Amino acid sequence: MASSMVVPVIDVQNDNFKELWPAMVLAIKTSSFIAIDTELSGLGNRKALLAESIEDRYKAICHAARSRSILSLGIACYKKLDSKPADSYLVQVYNLTLLCSEEYMIEPQSVRFLVQHGFDFNKQYAQGVPYCKGNNKGGADNHGVSVRSLFTELLRARRPLVLHNGLIDMAFLYQCFYSHLPDRLTTFTADLSEMFPAGIYDTKYASEFELRQTASYLEYAYKKCKLDNSRGVEAGGPGPHLLIEFCHYGGHMSSYVDYRVCPAVAPSPGQQEVCQRFSAFGWCPAGSECTSSHDTDLIILQDEKLGMDKKSKRKRKRDRRDKRKGGAEGGGAEEERKEEEEEEEDEELRASKIAHLELDPADRPSQDGSIGDPVARTEPPPAELTGNGSCALPDDITDKGTPAVAELKKESVTDDEAKAAAAAEASRKRLEGGTHRAGFDAFMTAYIFAYACALDAREDGKKKKKTEEEKDRVLPTCYNKVYLSGKAAPLHIVKSSFSKSSKAHTLKMELVWGKSLASTLLEAGPQQQKDGE
Repeated sequence: MASSMVVPVIDVQNDNFKELWPAMVLAIKTSSFIAIDTELSGLGNRKALLAESIEDRYKAICHAARSRSILSLGIACYKKLDSKPADSYLVQVYNLTLLCSEEYMIEPQSVRFLVQHGFDFNKQYAQGVPYCKGNNKGGADNHGVSVRSLFTELLRARRPLVLHNGLIDMAFLYQCFYSHLPDRLTTFTADLSEMFPAGIYDTKYASEFELRQTASYLEYAYKKCKLDNSRGVEAGGPGPHLLIEFCHYGGHMSSYVDYRVCPAVAPSPGQQEVCQRFSAFGWCPAGSECTSSHDTDLIILQDEKLGMDKKSKRKRKRDRRDKRKGGAEGGGAEEERKEEEEEEEDEELRASKIAHLELDPADRPSQDGSIGDPVARTEPPPAELTGNGSCALPDDITDKGTPAVAELKKESVTDDEAKAAAAAEASRKRLEGGTHRAGFDAFMTAYIFAYACALDAREDGKKKKKTEEEKDRVLPTCYNKVYLSGKAAPLHIVKSSFSKSSKAHTLKMELVWGKSLASTLLEAGPQQQKDGE
């Protein structure tokens, strides 16, 4: 039985932003990698976002980012614990409710989707953290406490950035918190390669091309990784296995925390007919009115069963082929007919899950293709429910003594699946809305990445020898590769010898890192392009 998990997500808004600032900055600076997710006020022309030309897609994304805004920002900071078993992480998750101070467009389709998933627009307009888009205004990016200066701290940390289907997210982050987007895609990718020298990783690309999962929408990829990791832990294999720890938030800090219950993967009783559209893409235009199941747990377990059936059929085909080669006579025609029938059955199975097909973008509810997430809980869980290992803050966090950080206590907890399942069931019945979808999505994104890194480390001995550049990178096969819907190849985040960084970005780099480090990173651009070829 895969273990349950309860994930604490810290709700950040205008009335506690300054109080939580030291903790957020410290979490970013001490992290091993950072995952980000956004909720947006709209995406514009969906068909243009899937144009055949990638340059045309970028123009459509730029138009959306310049005219729409980020409503919510999720940040998940994973810090590797060197004193614990390999692939052990201390995780801190923040969900920032934001409010753009400038005029922006908001689409009914996006509002409907967000409201259905618990987004509180009254809270956003009353308590959203304000920010201005575009270029730096009055030095706000480098001084004071603001969302833009928090993004500057993210850049200064020089940690790997992880997203899921992240091209749109990156464009909105750039436009909202950094500078006006450049007009050309090559300039944009050149800027990004220098903004994040530790690399940009896309877990949708990793799910399809590294983990080879049947589907790659966020909830499916996360639950499949969590299930496979739990099975490995329970089987007592050699590992490494992913181990997650959370902070315990005491005192008044507990009032800022929303707890997300992640039950063990198990299908709900009764409904067994899976919605094929939801199964493949993570959403269905019929929504709650669909008569088939949208249970991701059931979908994963059925996919696994189908995969096992295919393997059994292939084995039977190989056995029959070996039998014929061994001199079996008389039933050749019948055997060939059976093989043809089984091939047709395999084609039908493949058609039921088309991993790379993109549906009509006009029907798509969100940019990541995911829908639904574990239900929210507003009260703190018992200590037995918080995670799947001991939870302790490292000394470099607890010693800071800031008001927001001082109340993060060290506490040892145990895992109790029965209680977690009961809490999850109670939460399902209450269906309490939450405003932490971006925060929890960032957590899931980071979990997928951490699991992929653990698998990569496990397979190191079987792979070809890494180059010197790859040795310095985590998950090198996914380094600076961003998923492109409907394309077999990813978008490479590199600065080529034929592209230049934007002038606004060059000036911004000097403000963020100083002239000496900025010059070093600029000079590293051509070499980075050469390494990526």
